[in-house]
Amino acid sequence: MNARSTGLIAILRGVTPDDAVAVAEAVLAAGFDAVEVPLNSPDPLESVRRIRAAGPADRRVGAGTVLSPDDVRRAADAGASLIVSPNTRPDVIAETVRLGLESYPGAATPTEAFAALDAGARAIKLFPGSAVGTDGMRAWASVLPSGTALVPVGGVDAGNLADWARAGASGAGVGTSLYRPGDTPETVAARAAELVRIWHQNCND
Repeated sequence: MNARSTGLIAILRGVTPDDAVAVAEAVLAAGFDAVEVPLNSPDPLESVRRIRAAGPADRRVGAGTVLSPDDVRRAADAGASLIVSPNTRPDVIAETVRLGLESYPGAATPTEAFAALDAGARAIKLFPGSAVGTDGMRAWASVLPSGTALVPVGGVDAGNLADWARAGASGAGVGTSLYRPGDTPETVAARAAELVRIWHQNCND
């Protein structure tokens, strides 16, 4: 990522296809690097398709809560370029890498993080971030290979994003504190802009 990248991923859990494009456009315009539609949202792959079709080819659009290699393939067919999971499953990571997509497997321990890297991941979703904490992330960073991206997800909000940024996180996934079903694009845009401001004021890149 370049010096002005945030690494911030908007988790649009519960978004509908009819709302997906407007909300995604709002957070991306505010400075988020990517959007993720969890697969337990209503018709999630249609939302991914619409977000992908509405923007440039290099737009980072993810599918979340990806639990199987078949999920990976379906998400790829819909246009997802990021595959985000709550767990470390080597066959999911391997299929993601085989298809040339970015893999963000969830890990709650260093053992899981190393297993994810062995399977081909280059980024680790610290999940839940609130349980790992900034001290835990620093400890992981001291033993994981240099350049491993660490992205906390779960409990990240405007109140603690600065702590994560100062601790060296590569980015963060932000969910309910950014978007809840029914929120207007304008409301989400304002929250996104504040999170981006906090990130840039506190990160070390």
